[in-house]
Amino acid sequence: MKKILVTGGEGRFASKLKKTIHKNKFVFLNKKELNILDFNSIIKVLKKFRPKAVLHLAGLSRPMNIHEKNISKSILLNIIGTSNLVIACKKFNIKIIYFSTSYIYPGTKGNYKETDPVLPWNNYGWSKLGGECAVQMYNNSLIIRACMTEKPFLHKSAYANVKSNFIYHDKFINKLIKIINFKGIYNLGGKSQTIYEFAHKENKKIKKIYSKGEFPLRLDMSFKKIK
Repeated sequence: MKKILVTGGEGRFASKLKKTIHKNKFVFLNKKELNILDFNSIIKVLKKFRPKAVLHLAGLSRPMNIHEKNISKSILLNIIGTSNLVIACKKFNIKIIYFSTSYIYPGTKGNYKETDPVLPWNNYGWSKLGGECAVQMYNNSLIIRACMTEKPFLHKSAYANVKSNFIYHDKFINKLIKIINFKGIYNLGGKSQTIYEFAHKENKKIKKIYSKGEFPLRLDMSFKKIK
């Protein structure tokens, strides 16, 4: 059976995925083995493995302010690198599975559906939406607007007035496996709740903080479509 090729194979989520799924169905490649900024490198890798799909996890995420301080790096890795992959996958008719983010939504009204207008509130969101644009042009694709995080929760405090859909990586993987053969755009994450409510379940010592405009108050998404 043809395998699924995973870019960013040494990243946080990919490392968790390796421990959870059947490794014989996936090929995890690091940035040395697959450079998404080198189109010829992508072509060589696709010819070698002939995967049935590419799960695209490579890119730039944290620290979040890097997308403000170094927009060139953000554009290269999240937009141009993704575009290179789309073009290469199209060449061989290979499906691409792209991880986008809930940050592409404005964060004002919440309960966002996949068909709602998008308006990223920071440069990270814009960079992921830029990648999304390329993927949406290719019919053989799955776009997942994800909201997830590592366990344990990374911070000592959490917003008590910001609603989101955070879910830990292990539970997110269980959901991902169920839809990996889908095509189109899907929101994917956990229960709609404040970030403090989410984090407090695992860490009773976590402190409350309140966003005063630096973080949108309603980033939660609707999962009606995926259900």
